[in-house]
Amino acid sequence: AVVSTQSTGSFQTLQHYFIRINLSMSIQRKLRTLQHQNPDHISLSNEEDVMNLVYWLEDQKIRYYSAEKREELRDKGEWKSRVGSYLREIKCPYGFEKFQSAALDWLCSYAVRLEYSAKKEQISVVAPAGDANSCAPLDVNSVQFKNGVNQLREWLSIPQHLDYLTVLKACRMLIEQRFAPDFVVPSGKPMQLGQSEIGVETSDRTLNEVAKILRVLHIDELRLLQTRINEAIVSGQVQTADPKTDTKLGQVGR
Repeated sequence: AVVSTQSTGSFQTLQHYFIRINLSMSIQRKLRTLQHQNPDHISLSNEEDVMNLVYWLEDQKIRYYSAEKREELRDKGEWKSRVGSYLREIKCPYGFEKFQSAALDWLCSYAVRLEYSAKKEQISVVAPAGDANSCAPLDVNSVQFKNGVNQLREWLSIPQHLDYLTVLKACRMLIEQRFAPDFVVPSGKPMQLGQSEIGVETSDRTLNEVAKILRVLHIDELRLLQTRINEAIVSGQVQTADPKTDTKLGQVGR
């Protein structure tokens, strides 16, 4: 498969994607901590869900406003401006209009801090034992994480696979290669495997295709190895060479 990239713009898009996914998962974890009744079904792109979430946090956990004033946060006509003012009053560092997800994550953190500050004498926190396969603080077994990996796979044009962790590894490898600062966007037409020769011919067409793919991957690995060898040589030369010159020893003419 051929993946097209657009250097800076694509890298920024990918960064924003990861930020949204990470913030969404962070908000869900904090809502579970706060015992929200339905944390996994809140959509940050749905205005009504966001409005109800802000109201729930204020009404049930934070309680900065009086009971009467809290109703202003559910005024559908002006709820965005009211929420913006509310966040400024409680010293949220993020503007709601431009950084909605970050502001909501901060609001959840603030609610958790208030909730557990009041109960710190009653709570004994025991950290769970680590797992070699864990990816803390992400829940890699959650449905949302798997859906996020699948969306990333589609965005990068990576073929499907039954194991979503294998897909995630493939995404990481592609991102490291294609979005590296020194990556050169390939030019020209993509190579057609059907028109290339591998020097070995079998009677099985499928086997021929597999052999061609393996050979191309091997050549790519050899090219990377050669690049690293060259870098090692240059690094060694930098350490051993002495470019200093004593101009006093130079002579002009006889």
